[in-house]
Amino acid sequence: MTTMNVSLPEELKVFVDERVVHDGYGSTSEYVRDLIRRDRERGHLRDLLLDGANSGPGVVADAAFFDALRQRISPEA
Repeated sequence: MTTMNVSLPEELKVFVDERVVHDGYGSTSEYVRDLIRRDRERGHLRDLLLDGANSGPGVVADAAFFDALRQRISPEA
């Protein structure tokens, strides 16, 4: 694992220290790693949503659509 130094104004350092204690992180580094992971996940979700929005119209989600889904997961019903 590599090291990265980040300079923060005192106000942000206090905020980070409070979040570490409040949310039960073991260290400031753990908190920052979690923030970075969440940001990466949000970016991935955004990309998926944009892909879906740009994929064109989908099927109509009416009662028949959901009946067909139920049949696929439970054919005996």
